[in-house]
Formats: sequence, C-alpha cells, structure tokens
Amino acid sequence: MYRIKNTVRAYAWGSATAISQLLGTPASGGPEAEMWIGAHPDSPSTVVLPDGGSQGLDALLAEDPTHHLGEASIAAFGDRLPFLMKVLAAETPLSLQVHPSLEQAREGFAREEATGVDRGAPERNYKDNNHKPEMIFALTDFEALCGFRSPAASAAIFSHVRTELAAMGAKVPGLLDEVIGDLAGADEAVALRSAFTRLITGGDRSAALVGTVVAALTADLPRGQFGRELDTAKMLDSHYPGDPGVLISLLLNRVSLRPGESVYLPAGNVHAYLHGLGIEVMAASDNVLRGGLTPKFVDVPELLRTVKFEAVGVPMLAAEESFLAAELYRPPFEEFALQLLELPAADSTLALEQAGAAVILVASGALILDSPKGSLRLERGESAFVPNSDAPVNIHSVAPDGGTTVAFAVTTGLGN
Repeated sequence: MYRIKNTVRAYAWGSATAISQLLGTPASGGPEAEMWIGAHPDSPSTVVLPDGGSQGLDALLAEDPTHHLGEASIAAFGDRLPFLMKVLAAETPLSLQVHPSLEQAREGFAREEATGVDRGAPERNYKDNNHKPEMIFALTDFEALCGFRSPAASAAIFSHVRTELAAMGAKVPGLLDEVIGDLAGADEAVALRSAFTRLITGGDRSAALVGTVVAALTADLPRGQFGRELDTAKMLDSHYPGDPGVLISLLLNRVSLRPGESVYLPAGNVHAYLHGLGIEVMAASDNVLRGGLTPKFVDVPELLRTVKFEAVGVPMLAAEESFLAAELYRPPFEEFALQLLELPAADSTLALEQAGAAVILVASGALILDSPKGSLRLERGESAFVPNSDAPVNIHSVAPDGGTTVAFAVTTGLGN
C-alpha cells in the first residue's frame, strides 16, 4: 500500500475554504474546486515510495499493471486505473454539460486525433478515448440540475412566464411562444430536442429572451409554484448574463441533495452542479461536451449528437449494505463503486471492499490499513492507493475515544 498526495484544481467556480475545512489542510487563498485522487494523466496522484522518493501513480501502475490492477480489471478496462475520485467544492455554478458514451468517445477521439486538433486546444472535445459516467455523494447540502423533466412540466413553467409577462404589460418575445410550441409536440424526444436546440442556437434572440425574463423576475414577476426553478434561472443569469443555459435550466430537473444522498449520471444526461461539497467518482476520463453557462467552447452539433433527449426521473443512488457491514454505493457502471466507511470509535474494524485496485481518503479521525503485506496509518486528509495484490485489507479506527473515523474508498464495480 502507498500513501499518495493529490492535486487540487483551482477552477474559478471552486470554494476557497470547503476542501481545506473538510480535510484539515491549509487553504491556498484561492479557489479550490476539485482534488483529484487517481492516475488520470492530467493530474495523477503522487506516490510516496518506501525509500522516501516519489512517483506518479500512473507511472507506478505502468511498471506492473497485473500486480497493481489485477487480471480482471485489465481484461475489462486495460492497463489503467479505470476510475477517478474527486473531492468537488462548487461555490458557483459549473457549466451545463454532458458526457459521451464509450462508443462516441472512441470515435470522437480518433476523429480529432486524425484531424490533428491539439489536445490542449479550447475547441478540442475529446481529451481521451473513454466515457465518463459519474456519481456525486453529497457531504453538504448540494444543489444541481440533472436530466430533462417531462416536456409538459417544462411547458407549464414557460407558459406561466408567458402569462405573467402579459399580465405585467410586457411584450412577449416570439421565441417564448416558439419554445412553448416545441414542448407541446406529441413525441417527447422531438419536443425536448426542438426546445433545447431552439434555445441553444437562438443567438441574440435567446439572449433577449433571457434578458426579458430575468428583468421581469427582478421586478417580482409572480413565481407561483415554480419559485425554485425561476429563482435558479435568475441566479444563473447573475453569473452568465444572457446565456441560453439560463432558460435551458427550466427544461431540467432541479435537485437538492441532503448530506449522505447521491445521484449517478450516465452518458447523455445533461447536468450542472450549482453549489455544494461532495465526493465525485467517475470513469477515468476528462471528456466533457458543454451546453451553456460557460465562457468555454460549445460545439453545438457535437453536443446535439451526445445528449439523450428523454425525460428521466432524478437518478438517485441508494446505499446498500455490503457483506462487510459498510455502506456501498454501486451505480450501474462497472468502472467504480464507492464505499462509505464509518468507524464509530477507536479499535473498531471494517474490511475494505475491493475488486481490483482501490483508493481511500480519510475525512475525519484516523485509521490503519492492514493487509498481509503490511500496514499504513492515515490521518484526516490523507489518502492511499491499495494495489489489487494487497487484498484483503482490514481497516482499524485509531480515532480518539468518542471520535468517529469517516473514510471513502473507491474500487471497481467488478464482481460486486
């Protein structure tokens, strides 16, 4: 087992304090958006070697993939760690985005490699050839947009806005009527695609409609039963004025997670994290197609190829109790499963759920990882990489009496 150190990404939307307060580490003084725990080549964790040296986790895995990853993982995912764990802290909203399927990622990556688009270019869509299904486990109250609501539900919001604009004596933009007409279509997928496409390609007309709606909301346009959705749109405009994503948000489910709740996000699901701290787990990829609420490149044709235009319920992910008596979050993806380990007092023990390699992060207290090949003590804020060959691993709490050790571990979803 290896102690690892991790990179914190300083994206502008990140919180200046949430990650450091969770882990008990010094704050950088700037935004701290994501801490990456894994072997993704963009920010691989650094392994602390027994001789005191260090090495990238990706380089360590490459030296002996079978030893570190296990034969089953290699057969399923190749010679790479198939998952990436993050601590994510959103102070302001992230972009509307969607992730490609595995087939789309492979085709898109090969296409952009063949045409010579630099991997660091802002117009590059596919940074790698992998898909990026993901999940988020809320550590605080966590706000998000996630998947399309039914066309009828969205039509009710837009129709309410139209009625109240007219009642205020405001001119009703024609684009608003067109979107309402799109959502009235008999075919659900066509209705969602038409409304989404009309807004994201609307240019100045979309910006003008956003301006009209937000001005009316600022002037206390009655919200009726749609207060949360309309207040979200107004908030989004304060960060991205005139962006079509402000109104696209009204097509999406508005989600509020309490601490300990989780959702998973398959390919094609349009989503945006708005605010909160959570543990995010995903397949090891950085492929993102953006759909608004961002100054970054938006490739509309590729986006429309990637989005699944279907109304879905919020894909909540309930915990199941594993045979190890810990909470296991197992989304319908083979690349990863998340284990929540809570050890209520010193000298309590749990076994690590492990199928292939694993990473573990201590959020409070302290613990000792104990395997047939050795042991490793981790304090709050520290993390480790556990090779497949070290299994089975027991976890012993060494928190002070009355304290609780809380840790998160990620392994593959194989064999669970």
